[in-house]
Amino acid sequence: MRRSKHPGLGIALGAALGAVFGVVAGNIGVWLAAGVAIGVAIGAGWKRNRSDCPQCAAMHESHEAVRRRLQ
Repeated sequence: MRRSKHPGLGIALGAALGAVFGVVAGNIGVWLAAGVAIGVAIGAGWKRNRSDCPQCAAMHESHEAVRRRLQ
């Protein structure tokens, strides 16, 4: 099973926003750290909705098998 890229994306977005706010406020170190912390929280909050339905699970598994064959 593939890992989600959302935590990394959240960290990157948080670091970018923290750097921007740090430049504006004049204290990059504090804002960069705060941005990364906020990015981790945002990235962890983005989760794919998983269904417990057996029919849905079978459909998703078949899509994953097709995707693996195409790669």
